[in-house]
Amino acid sequence: MPAPSSHHDTYSFLGPAGTFTEAALAQVPEAAGKPWRAVNNVGEALADVVSGRSVAAMIAIENSVDGGVSATQDALASVPDLRIIGEYLVPVRFVLVARPGTTLADVTVVNAHPVAYAQSRAWLDTAIPHHGYIPSSSNVTAAASLLENGQADAAVAPPGIEKHHDLVVLAEDIGDNPNAVTRFVLVSKTTTLPAQTGADKTSLIVELPEDRSGALLDLLEQFATRGVNLSLIQSRPIGDELGRYRFVIDADGHIFDERVADALLGLRRFSPNVMFLGSYPRADKRPIQFTRRYDDGIFIEARDWLRGILGTRDRPGTSDGE
Repeated sequence: MPAPSSHHDTYSFLGPAGTFTEAALAQVPEAAGKPWRAVNNVGEALADVVSGRSVAAMIAIENSVDGGVSATQDALASVPDLRIIGEYLVPVRFVLVARPGTTLADVTVVNAHPVAYAQSRAWLDTAIPHHGYIPSSSNVTAAASLLENGQADAAVAPPGIEKHHDLVVLAEDIGDNPNAVTRFVLVSKTTTLPAQTGADKTSLIVELPEDRSGALLDLLEQFATRGVNLSLIQSRPIGDELGRYRFVIDADGHIFDERVADALLGLRRFSPNVMFLGSYPRADKRPIQFTRRYDDGIFIEARDWLRGILGTRDRPGTSDGE
């Protein structure tokens, strides 16, 4: 007899059904066939994970057009003991939908999430030059609202929305940037690190020790002197006083890579607060390029060399029995 379903195999995502976040969760093999729970915001998604209601949550962390998602970055900084266990990329495409019987010529008012509106503004201004705009809380809500009230004639929404709601598609691919991509991360409470793949990313949040000239340079040097490339670095105010910042950082490589581990040791000595958010396979599977002088063996050999000089007998605080 199969075991009854429990909260421990539920996955949370930013709902309702049909969102880009749901499309990202559909890329996770482990989530197939498991219960999915739609939530209203990032805070609720992370709270599900912390409370154990869900095994993991899918959240948007970066957009190729708008940059880092500050609500996600701030939430991750304020909730301890969470780990990113995977990243997923979803192309950002938009369609214009309306109630059945509506034509493009009938459209005068458009409902859209502010980000979606900004990313399809050029098309809208050309196709519907004098349109009015009503902001919505999500791409799916914008579409659903057409059936709930008659304030707008059309909505900017994700492709496939017509499968969930009785709507017709008036135009496809109305986004201004055909290469727009949103990066999502799967967040869990597990402390088990995914294995190295050679195409990995390590995410961190690091506080600067004080507001002084050169503090950021000192932070960046921890990576530069060990040959670790950064694919993202974004400042967020800590919020307790002006001039105090934390940095959201994505470093190329895995914490099991000696050069990355050594950089983290350097950061830990330098910063009052380093949050390790996880090492996980890159979504694009692109192998990390680095100079041979930063090979694992170089770091290991240097440590062995130092141990040989120090020995164990004469080091302060050690006894012969150690």
